[in-house]
Amino acid sequence: MKSTESSPSAHVLKKSQPEEFDLVILGGGTGSTVAAWTFAGEGKRVAVVDRKYIGGSCPNIACLPSKNIIHSAKVVDYFRRSKEFGIAHDGFTIEMSGVRDRKRKMVVGLNEMYMENYRKTGAEFILGTGRFVAPRTVEVALLDGTIRQLRGTNVIVSTGTRASLEAIPGLAEAHPLTHIEALELGQVPEHLLVIGGGYVGVELSHAMRRFGSKVTVIDRNGRLMSKEDPDVCEALRSLLADEGIDILLNARIKQVSGKCGDSVSVVVEQNGIEKVLKGSHVLVATGRNPNTEGLGLELTGVELTDRGYIKVNERLQTSAPGVWAIGEVAGSPQFTHISIDDFRVVHANLTGGNRVTTGRQVPYCLFTDPELARIGLSETEAEAQGIAYRLFKVPMETNLRARTLSETRGFVKALVEAHSDRILGFTAFGVGAGETLAAVQIAMIAGLPYTALRDAVLTHPTLVEGLIPLFSSAASAHNVVETRGAQISAA
Repeated sequence: MKSTESSPSAHVLKKSQPEEFDLVILGGGTGSTVAAWTFAGEGKRVAVVDRKYIGGSCPNIACLPSKNIIHSAKVVDYFRRSKEFGIAHDGFTIEMSGVRDRKRKMVVGLNEMYMENYRKTGAEFILGTGRFVAPRTVEVALLDGTIRQLRGTNVIVSTGTRASLEAIPGLAEAHPLTHIEALELGQVPEHLLVIGGGYVGVELSHAMRRFGSKVTVIDRNGRLMSKEDPDVCEALRSLLADEGIDILLNARIKQVSGKCGDSVSVVVEQNGIEKVLKGSHVLVATGRNPNTEGLGLELTGVELTDRGYIKVNERLQTSAPGVWAIGEVAGSPQFTHISIDDFRVVHANLTGGNRVTTGRQVPYCLFTDPELARIGLSETEAEAQGIAYRLFKVPMETNLRARTLSETRGFVKALVEAHSDRILGFTAFGVGAGETLAAVQIAMIAGLPYTALRDAVLTHPTLVEGLIPLFSSAASAHNVVETRGAQISAA
């Protein structure tokens, strides 16, 4: 035990003599992790500070754990459909603790792999709570009660976001689930009330329903995943409805009472009529808030946006010299692959290059079953921007590989520029949508015309081969385009 006499002097010494680093990273997410390994591998002295998670949210409480549990839900679906595949069984039970433990085992393995990479590269990972105390200087309160000060030639802030909790009467007192607690459930909820019909709400609703929970989704918008094209929103609504999920749209929550995990009541107003929904659990999935409070940013000259995100330029520089921000806290699209690209932007700009975030592709995949994946323009976006396009669209049942899998639900569609063969966007709602998306995205990166995919010799039978019938189908023309005020085409 340290004496009361030695601790203060050591504390003062730490404060007066900060440890010097080439790069200090506040927040240990995926972009930060790759940054640490890369810069350290190039001979830089690097320190990463995170309050709790090795590798940040993605491998611990978000992307990978959720996909792990969603895959378990897919296995449940296969059990339920076993007769379709000629396999007889006498029933089965869901052991949610086993589902959770499989996920936990994966997380432990990922943590071990990440720490081994830290050791190999020489980057230092520090568990503790960090905040700025001076320009480019971070004070870290360690778990053992001691304090370190780190000063970087450059500092990257990557503290991410957290689930937002709206100021609904009784909601906070009900101790609702966020995605973090939902992925740690040891029992299947009897009746899960889900507030929010976006990414998290739709994915977890689908998984929990397959585990056997009664599920009700409540969303204030008129469609699930309301920013997507109407046909996509309807396809998702139909999917959830067909699996027995109740969906309340255009619904406002007035009040919540009870305690999550015991009994919860939610007062909802829909079309001017109030109704009371009762469930065992409530999950909040209504958006994210940036983790910028308590970081001491005001001591560094780092400015925030009106929504609390760190203000950055296209090179991801903040308003403070030598301080950069990446990932969700910088207002970047909330995907792990974007945080990695943010790292690439900063890396280039710190090593003599000139890379920016503007104009980059932002692909995404919603891991329902089947998946929804999109890259580039949607029809809604093209029409809003007055861009003329040809639409190619075919049902998934045209994909022969999908037929062999008995997974023919959904469709694929592509937007091609009206006056050239350039691919503007691609959307797939079907089995393997995320993997198929990558083939189209690579073609878009290379600037290939859609005919390159149409005329390609692709392995048979594969899901990607389905791009051939897609781009061989008849296209329909859409939109009115105006150039210098002159109408040149119309649907």
